Formats: sequence, C-alpha cells, structure tokens
Amino acid sequence: MGFFVYYFCIIKTQETISFTKENFEQLLGQVQLLSAQVTQLKAERNNLLDELNRLQQNHQLTKEELEWLKRQMFGRKSERYISMDPCQLTLELEGMVETIRGQQSEQTISYQRKKPTKEQAQGHSRMPIPSHLRREEITIEPKDLPEGAKKIGEEITEVMEYKKAEIYVKKYIRPKYALPKEGGIVIDQLPSLPIPKGNAGPSLIAHILTGKYVDHLPLYRMQQQFKRLGVDISDKTIGGWVSAGIDALIVIYDASTQDIMKSDYCMVDETTIKVLDKNKKGETHLGYFWVYYSPLIQTVCFQYRKGRGRAGPREFFENFKGAIQADGWQAYEIFRKREGVLLLACMAHVRRKFEEALKNDEIRASHALNEIQKLYAIERQAKKYALSPEQRKELRSKESVPIMNNLKEWLYENAPQANTKILPKSKIGMAINYALGMWERLENYLLDGRYEIDNNWVENSLRPVALGRKNYLFAGSHQAAQRTAVIYSLMASCKKNEVEPTEWLTDVLERIQDHPINKIDELFPSNWKKLRQGNIK
Repeated sequence: MGFFVYYFCIIKTQETISFTKENFEQLLGQVQLLSAQVTQLKAERNNLLDELNRLQQNHQLTKEELEWLKRQMFGRKSERYISMDPCQLTLELEGMVETIRGQQSEQTISYQRKKPTKEQAQGHSRMPIPSHLRREEITIEPKDLPEGAKKIGEEITEVMEYKKAEIYVKKYIRPKYALPKEGGIVIDQLPSLPIPKGNAGPSLIAHILTGKYVDHLPLYRMQQQFKRLGVDISDKTIGGWVSAGIDALIVIYDASTQDIMKSDYCMVDETTIKVLDKNKKGETHLGYFWVYYSPLIQTVCFQYRKGRGRAGPREFFENFKGAIQADGWQAYEIFRKREGVLLLACMAHVRRKFEEALKNDEIRASHALNEIQKLYAIERQAKKYALSPEQRKELRSKESVPIMNNLKEWLYENAPQANTKILPKSKIGMAINYALGMWERLENYLLDGRYEIDNNWVENSLRPVALGRKNYLFAGSHQAAQRTAVIYSLMASCKKNEVEPTEWLTDVLERIQDHPINKIDELFPSNWKKLRQGNIK
C-alpha cells in the first residue's frame, strides 16, 4: 500500500513538472505583459496627477485674472492699504525727526489747537465763502420803521452768485497824425498779438487751451458754450486758434526741456495716445507720450513718439548725468551700465503688485504691504517736518534701511524658487519676483535725500492724458500730437508750481512775441510765479 502511494506521488509530480515546462513561457509572457501594463498605468497616473496640478494652477491663475478684471471694471481703483492691526504700523519717528532737526536748527514748532467756532461746535457743514471774492452789498431796511428807532447791530448773510461769462471786444484805436513840416504820417504800433493779424486775444486763447487740456472739454462743447453767448465759431477757426496758441509757446517748451536734460535727477514714464494717420485708412495709430519730470526744478516735459521703443528715452538722456527713476520697462535697461547714470525704481509699482495679490495670498501680501507702508510713513514724517535732503538721508539710514533689509530677506525666503507652494505665475509669485528683480534700483533712493521713494508725481501728470482720451478720443495728426505734448508739459508744470493756468497763459501769450529770448526762463511757471510774488528782481 505504501509503495503504491509513493509511486502515485512520483507520477503526479512528473505530470506537474511536465505541465510547468510546457506553459512556462506562456506564463512568463503574461507576467511581463501585466508588468508592462502596471508600468503604463503608473505613468498614466503620474501624467494625470501632473495634468490635475496644471489645471489647478490654471484655475487659480484664471480666478486671479477674473478678480483683477472685475476690480478694473467695477471695483475701487485706490491702492491704499489699511492694516488689520492699527498698532502694527505705529512708528516712533517724531523723536527721531526732532533729534535730526535739532542738530542743525533750534527752531521749535508749537501746535495750538484752535477753538471751534459756534457753527463748528453745532456741527454746521456749510462751506465757508472765500474772502477774496468781490462783495456786492445790499442793505435791507425794515419797512414802516417807527420814529425814534435806534440801530443796535445788524445781521449779515452771504450767498454766492454767478455772473454769466462774457466774450467782449477789445477795440484798439490808433490815431494817425500828419507831419506838415517833416512830412509823413505818425501812428503808434499795435501791441503784439499771439496770432499776428488774428482776431483772438490772449485771454480767449488761454480760456480755450485751459478748457481743452486742463478741464478736458472737447472743442465742440466749447463752441456750444460760445454759441450760447452769441458767438458762433467754426471748427476751422477754433482749431486754428489752438494750433497757433500752442505754437507761440514752443519756445518756452524747448527751453524748459533743455533745463530738464541738464538736471541730475529725472523721473520718466509713458502712456498711449491714439493718432489719426493718413496712411492708415479706417483706423488710428497708437502713439506714445513720454513724460519727463525733474523734481529739483519742478519742470515737466512731454514728448510724443510714434512707438514705445528705446529711441525716445535714449535720445532724451543722450548727454544726461545723474539719477533716472522709472518703472521696470525694458527700454530703461540701456542706462544700467552707462557711466554717470544711476537707475532708481518706483516703490509704488511694487506696492501695487502686492495689493493686487491680496486675493491670491492675503497673509504674504499683507506682510509685504505692511513693511512698505512703514517706509512711506517715514517719508511722510520727513515731509511733515520739512527735512533737508541731508536730514532725510540720515533719517532713512536709521529707520528705512533696517526695514528694507528685513523685507529683502523675507522676499528671498518666499520667492517661488525657494518655496514650491508659491506658483511663479501667481499674483503673489509675480509680485515677489518683480520686487527682487528691481531690488537694486529700489534701494538706490536711500543714497541721496533728494531722491523720492517712487515716481508717483510723474504718473499723476499722465492723468490728464487719460481723461483727455475719453473726451477728444484722438489727435488729428502726428504733428497735432506733438503740439498736445507741448501744452500738456506747460500745464503740468503750472499744476506742480500751483500756478493758475488761465492766468499764466493769458499773461505769457500777451508778452511772448516781445519777450527777450535770453530771458525766456522768466516765463517758466516756477519763475513766473516768483516774479509775480516779487521774489526775483
């Protein structure tokens, strides 16, 4: 029995061995196929995970772009950032500023709080009437006043009225005299007019130029206003007055532009303007206004260019030596290695990018904005106490430099290259990379107390262009665009020097034809104001 069992097992084993040899290659092929399928599935899984990650990133970027577009269309445009912690931005600068000022002056400033008037105490919100306005007095006596009444005082009420504008004619009468003995005729000369042999005086041309380029009124609206005053002015006539008036001012524009080129600190920015081009039927050409501003002499220069290339700033700064403050546009890269030129960046551009990133990463964006806000608080203190450039530089070295160093370290720690959680194309990633890319230029404002932390003022001078685009839409030609640059320059300089533009234009247009060319700088808005105040003899 045992022998039988033993023999049976040997037979079964041989059958199993025989079966395995016959099917081994087939089973091996199946295993290899399954292994290849597993490898393929793993690769597909990894590809799907990568695709999911890419889609999630695109989704996040699309959300950010949508939020940005919604804000541009419907949201607030202000870049002001208010910290959640009211105590976080408290800076003990007053003592520091007083110490710095005390090193050069012992002058003390006392602040006396004015006692509120009766109307203010009662919360009266009526606008005070300016004291310089002409007063027309009207006395209203009581009717049927009894005999023997004694005046004990009076009640005074003031209301503002409006007098209709007037176009009047200035009639020059020049008597002619015959000279019997000498022979001939004597007649005095006619005063120079802004438009020789024209019938528009300086005040009328000044009103039209201010209306279009300061108040942003299209010419046809002013024509309607004049028509209500009884004067119908044609399109060709009013357009000719504008062109001739600006042409008379070009000599001032050219001289002031040369002064900016000779200065050693200049801000620059650019914006677009649509221009009619006879070579492009049915469409407009997109030209550019480049604006240059020298804070040291408070003078502005607009220049029109057909494109946004490097040619504009390269020609303007051809012989320039000093500091150029601009945004990160690549056209300014040509000055990076130029000897004698220092590039400054604009902190407002950095702040703007972090403000746009609040929806993307509120924690990181808020931290950067808080640090930047501290820097601006220091600048406000310097202006509040009217610190000299030397004093402002000293204040910055003590207060601003540590903040800048801490911010720089934080930026490197949170850069997309160091933190894989931050996407390079996300709003916060682009904000950090932009700040790091501009960091060397950003720090340069600390080198000189004359330098500003940003070039906001030159950006502000571009706002009239944006408002004008919405009203008169385009310039009639490339030549008209350059004329527009001339008047925008002079009006911006008036604004910076707090000069009333219509008054300045009226006076200058009245005198420009007879003014000595070697004294043309007297007509610059800054010098004109000082002359009117008697500060220049």
